[in-house]
Amino acid sequence: MDDPTQKVMDHLRAISARAFELINDFKARRELIDQYFRVHPSTATVHGRWFAVKAGHIPMQWILANGVDPHRRILYLHGGSWISGSLAGYRAFMSHISQATGAAVLAVDYRLAPEHKFPAGLEDCTLAYQWMRENGPNGKAPATASFLMGDSSGGNLALATLLKCNDSKLPLPAAVVAISPATDFTGNSPSIESRATADPIINPAVYQALAPIYLDEHTDPTHPYVSPLFGDYHEMPPILLQVGDFEVLLDDSTRLAKHATKQGCEVTLQIWDKMPHVFQGFVPFLPTAAEAIAEIGEFIRQH
Repeated sequence: MDDPTQKVMDHLRAISARAFELINDFKARRELIDQYFRVHPSTATVHGRWFAVKAGHIPMQWILANGVDPHRRILYLHGGSWISGSLAGYRAFMSHISQATGAAVLAVDYRLAPEHKFPAGLEDCTLAYQWMRENGPNGKAPATASFLMGDSSGGNLALATLLKCNDSKLPLPAAVVAISPATDFTGNSPSIESRATADPIINPAVYQALAPIYLDEHTDPTHPYVSPLFGDYHEMPPILLQVGDFEVLLDDSTRLAKHATKQGCEVTLQIWDKMPHVFQGFVPFLPTAAEAIAEIGEFIRQH
């Protein structure tokens, strides 16, 4: 394992040692998770500019690399297990996404559990997506192309937003990118056990621990808006899935790819050797992260 990769792994293990213990101390956990990508000063550098906007009650930020097309827009949904994650912690990473795709990125500060349980966050993401289609960084103007993107729990929300928009007969995005998405809240992916010792950050009991925090007692964990693995992907737009081989959530992606492909959806599955959860956010420190983001850029530009 090369030096940058080893440093990332050590950094994530240090966070993991505290994160699971803090799963019910939300203030401390949120502060800790904001350091997720901070393995090196370079990962905090924002390329281009950013500014805050609101859609109703939903705080958001536009992140714009130099020279992007403001009419091509990506709604980005951050990770953090539905209970943490912030726009500040993701801003530098999303600027690299904007740079690679040539699109404006709209980051959503959706409501978090336990203060706001499911489906509050999903409702915010769906409203933000509708808003983005009609409003750009320069004001009210329709998008020429719209995309959904997210990682981890944000990848879950990106896929759930796609399914909810389809059920609501709303216009669908041109494509979706889900990075290390959580897709099966029942926790039945084989990699939960097979990658338990390899994964430096995600505890195999993550779903079990999060269920009472994110969901109320009446919510079915197999509902497609909770577990997109069980969704209907007939006539859906193309989906890119990126996941690391060292992740307990590996098979949340492989199973979704198989499920959606069987239903006729065009799915591109990329499994990155010996990579951890959302390794893309360690750009530019981690060379593999730059390669993965370049693949995302190519996918978005193709669609």
